[in-house]
Amino acid sequence: MITVMNRIAVHAEYAETFEARFLDRARLVDEMPGFVSNQVLRPVSPGDPYVVLTLWESRAAFEAWTSSDAFVQGHARSGSLPKEAFSGPNKLEIHEVLQDSSRPDLTAEPRGKAFEMH
Repeated sequence: MITVMNRIAVHAEYAETFEARFLDRARLVDEMPGFVSNQVLRPVSPGDPYVVLTLWESRAAFEAWTSSDAFVQGHARSGSLPKEAFSGPNKLEIHEVLQDSSRPDLTAEPRGKAFEMH
């Protein structure tokens, strides 16, 4: 199992529009094999980034998503905010789940190499 976090720095005046984009997302990822969940985390401290967190059964499932036509379609609308809406570059982080208290029988994801977008 892996988590994928995209930290997105959004200027406060664009926060509502940014949130509305996620509430109206295409939801194509929801149908992908190996997809578990998607959470959009709103920062509580000024200047902190939003975090878009997805959980995947395996790294292979996530990589299949990033190579799919659904990925391209699902992200087509993400460029609809102007460049000035963002206060910095996004930061993508992938973590292999070593332990999950809600899944005591979970087998840890094998240690993998750094991820590079296709």
